[in-house]
Amino acid sequence: MAPEVSPRRARAVLVTLSLAAFAFITTELLPVGLMTRMAPDLDRSRSQVGLLVSGYAVVVVLASVPLTRLTQRVPRRHLLGVTMLLFAVANAAAALAPTYAVLAGSRLVTALAQALFWSVATATVIGPFPVAVRGRAVALFATGATLAPVLGVPFGTWIGQQAGWRAAFAVLAGIGVAIAAAVLLLLPSYPPAAGGAARGSAPDGRRFAVLLIATALGIGGFMTLQTYVTPFLLDVSGFADAVLAPLLFVSGAAGVVGTLVAARTLDTRPVASLLTPLAIGTASLLGLYGLGALKPGVVALLAGIGLAYAAFGSAVQNRMLQLAPGSTDIASAGVSTAFNAGIAGGSLLGGALLPTSGALPLALAGGLLTLAALTLLAVDARRGRVVAPPSTSPPATRRSDSPAVGKPSGTRRA
Repeated sequence: MAPEVSPRRARAVLVTLSLAAFAFITTELLPVGLMTRMAPDLDRSRSQVGLLVSGYAVVVVLASVPLTRLTQRVPRRHLLGVTMLLFAVANAAAALAPTYAVLAGSRLVTALAQALFWSVATATVIGPFPVAVRGRAVALFATGATLAPVLGVPFGTWIGQQAGWRAAFAVLAGIGVAIAAAVLLLLPSYPPAAGGAARGSAPDGRRFAVLLIATALGIGGFMTLQTYVTPFLLDVSGFADAVLAPLLFVSGAAGVVGTLVAARTLDTRPVASLLTPLAIGTASLLGLYGLGALKPGVVALLAGIGLAYAAFGSAVQNRMLQLAPGSTDIASAGVSTAFNAGIAGGSLLGGALLPTSGALPLALAGGLLTLAALTLLAVDARRGRVVAPPSTSPPATRRSDSPAVGKPSGTRRA
């Protein structure tokens, strides 16, 4: 049995692991913001620096499930503590890297740590909360990842501009040490199988497989455009280079709003919470294809894409906790693989279309992919009555109206 966890301690763990998610996503995307600084210093082309991001995603795809299987008996306190220490060491190595090869090696280690983190963190952070409020906790946990492109990457880019790109990675290394210490201090140590979210609350292998396919399609659709949104805004919409940063901030800020809005529906309407963001994302992507030259409309549609992408990500994590046919850690590794397969696939599709067809068809291709994901999930939902997750007592459900509330559950499943 897992030890009892006080509400205050459960919330502290949630905040700590949300900060860890923020740090991981910031690290993953940071070379994009620092590309013009890193390339000449390492005597490499910008495309080679870009490989530090795309290669990172490929490592996460390949490593998530194997690493989770290898470590499924390790107490999460020790596993996540060591993972964050590896994150810190790898970023320190990146800051000191004398060559591109050493930097690429440090990124490999960070990607392996991220693959393991995303596979086990969700169930670990959600386990102490009652089932009736876990959706809200999932959304609050996801806020860290959502904020990374909005705050983390711009701040890291600013540090790199002021003190050199190596300083940005050094700061992340220090953050990793602090988070590792907090994890070892706050997380109780118990066998993973004893955690409150170690198993799905409404296991269904078929629906879980559909969820994975839809996740890869949906994320792939979003990323087909988002990876190359800059040339779309410049070439199709005709925006000036000076307004790109504010436009991207609008999209990122809308993502934060999407995550917070999703927090209010994940527990009560888990399927609608999946379908609605995909519908908004599809309408926004196809709208950009038709109205890409209309600047005011582009701003609104860009915000719709950012909102939908973030809300869909939270909904997928929440649904995974319900449908996981076995260990939620293995299921989470599968979701992480599907996410990163979508990221890589969407980026490759966009990269193939851009030189031959220009930026405009990226919105159409992305919209068709998100429409396919929406159709797949909608058909699946109609095939049978959705099994609602077990509810707790009415008082606990009512307390879910405030963030990360609800007394952490004392009942653990072996």
